Amino acid sequence: MHPDTHALIVIDVQNDFCPGGALAVDGGDQIVPGINALMEDFSAIVLTQDWHPFGHSSFASEHPGAAPMSVVEFPYGPQVLWPDHCIQSSPGAAFHADLNTVAADLIIRKGFRPAIDSYSAFFENDHETPTGLEGYLRTRGITRLTMVGLATDFCVKFSAVDAARLGFDVTVQMDLCRAIDLDGSLAAAVDEMKSAGVTLA
Repeated sequence: MHPDTHALIVIDVQNDFCPGGALAVDGGDQIVPGINALMEDFSAIVLTQDWHPFGHSSFASEHPGAAPMSVVEFPYGPQVLWPDHCIQSSPGAAFHADLNTVAADLIIRKGFRPAIDSYSAFFENDHETPTGLEGYLRTRGITRLTMVGLATDFCVKFSAVDAARLGFDVTVQMDLCRAIDLDGSLAAAVDEMKSAGVTLA
């Protein structure tokens, strides 16, 4: 059992990111049994949940003529335009049915502001608007984080890099993550996490 100062952060293990979902990550469902087993080693567990309103600005459907997975400039920088996914209260936004959600102490919902996307568990994509997760972890005295989930090269990477910059000791357990790998984004994400001081296990 890990000490109380070490938390498990489970990123976006939701139906829309699993096979058959609107933004399916190849093999996304394969990591669920391993995550459930890992939960038994932690007394502090946080789940994150993508939670978009209808017509979210990051959806390609809101940009006439734009193709899904194309990149456009938003006020806060480059933004991938995604297929509509993880719409609030939809089946796609629900956690994978086999994921042990009972074990979680906290569920952080992100991406609910219509004009700004949110990959990181800690900040919206402007890298300034906080989700509140940092404060929760600090008040619980948590200093170490292990991260797992979907997708390695987007929400896991942004969460891990932000956590490391905030001073947490961060490990990403790569065998319990899966990547979208959009135009080589996985290799770039690995480099970025290593540069930020994240341990890749």
